[in-house]
Amino acid sequence: MTVQRGLLLMLLLMAALVLLAANVGAMRLSLPAVWQAGSESFIGQIWWNIRLPRVLLAVLVGSALALSGVVMQGLFRNPLADPGLLGISSGAMLMVALSILVPLTLPAVLALWWPMLAGFAGSLGVTLIIFTLSRRGGTSLSRLLLAGIAINAACGAAVGVMSWISNDQQLRQLSLWGMGSLGQAQWSTVLASATLILPAMLAIQRQAQRLNLLQLGEEEAHYLGVEVRRTQRILLLLSALVVAAAVAVSGVIGFVGLVVPHLMRMCMGSNHCWLLPGSALAGAILMLVADTLARTLVAPAEMPVGLLTSLLGAPWFLWLILRRQEGHYA
Repeated sequence: MTVQRGLLLMLLLMAALVLLAANVGAMRLSLPAVWQAGSESFIGQIWWNIRLPRVLLAVLVGSALALSGVVMQGLFRNPLADPGLLGISSGAMLMVALSILVPLTLPAVLALWWPMLAGFAGSLGVTLIIFTLSRRGGTSLSRLLLAGIAINAACGAAVGVMSWISNDQQLRQLSLWGMGSLGQAQWSTVLASATLILPAMLAIQRQAQRLNLLQLGEEEAHYLGVEVRRTQRILLLLSALVVAAAVAVSGVIGFVGLVVPHLMRMCMGSNHCWLLPGSALAGAILMLVADTLARTLVAPAEMPVGLLTSLLGAPWFLWLILRRQEGHYA
């Protein structure tokens, strides 16, 4: 099967899952029933204003996290680089938590953007720290992971302090963000996050060929005409932006950026021209499946989707480390 045909099949699968996920839940719906009842009916309101925004947000968040994972692994030339493991998601979470604990009086439109801007500042700050450390110490896996562990611990402690001094409503919100949840999805959050994530994804795709050349090493890429520093800065900014937008609307959802790029690299190879869109589609599919399971496994209650992705990702991460120790990765 060609890569193009594989991408088309993934796109069709994602579209089918969007329709399926919008109909599955504590109350099972069907498109004919929704169409017959009309958008103003009780069933129509559930489908249009509760289910569909959540499903579309799952697509955006899954695509953003997977794409960020591809960029991180490409920039660091390290198969275990991931926004969650390196502390980038935690940095965004810290600033989003701060925006919850210290809300600003802003107009309604700006209030939607404030958590995402705060998350962007946090994720960008951590990204720059990690990138600086990786340049000083090469691409040592232990150095990156130790830095990520330290940053995750520091951000986790800071969020813990904020949770301790927060009121009941803020504590509930912080808890949901910490475990990862799409339960707060609305059309306003979908549109606000889409205006950040979609342009950033397109801009990342435009850097695909340069990212391919960076895999040869900075010196080789420079001789082949790549402005290495500028390309790295652009990709870091874009990656931090998509992570921040995802964390701001869904909380910390781990391991998507680690698992998906590896699966796609096995299926499609290392050409980022195909790996980037393939990972975005696969991330959306994974998040759709995980969120649907989170809504249905314990219905009418709901499980945080971040718990499901961690249950999948943690064994995968251990397997990757064992493979690396056995010499499967350079």
